Amino acid sequence: MELKQIIQLVEGEVLTSGFDINRPVRGGCGADLMSDVLAYIGPGALLLTGLCSAQVVRTAQMADVAAIVFVRGKRPSLDTIALANQERIPLITSAHGMFELCGRLHQAGLHSLETPA
Repeated sequence: MELKQIIQLVEGEVLTSGFDINRPVRGGCGADLMSDVLAYIGPGALLLTGLCSAQVVRTAQMADVAAIVFVRGKRPSLDTIALANQERIPLITSAHGMFELCGRLHQAGLHSLETPA
């Protein structure tokens, strides 16, 4: 699935620029614990999270996350957005909750990239 399709499905607002909107996304994951992201998510994943700190962007960079969707309308600070722009990691915010978004994306064909513990 391409990032532009994901943005439409989550009814998202893009917060960053300078990235390829046609970038393929291999799968998804919902997590607020960044240690789980590092331990269990495969590269190219879409990360859905309610955590808005710069740590999310740093973790996404290390885990080769394709994009980050902030749930429940959450918005990171301007410094975090600037960091994501620098690292070319797309940030998207959606008014919907994590459960709703995971369901929408899975139903549309985006599968989990979480590895079993």
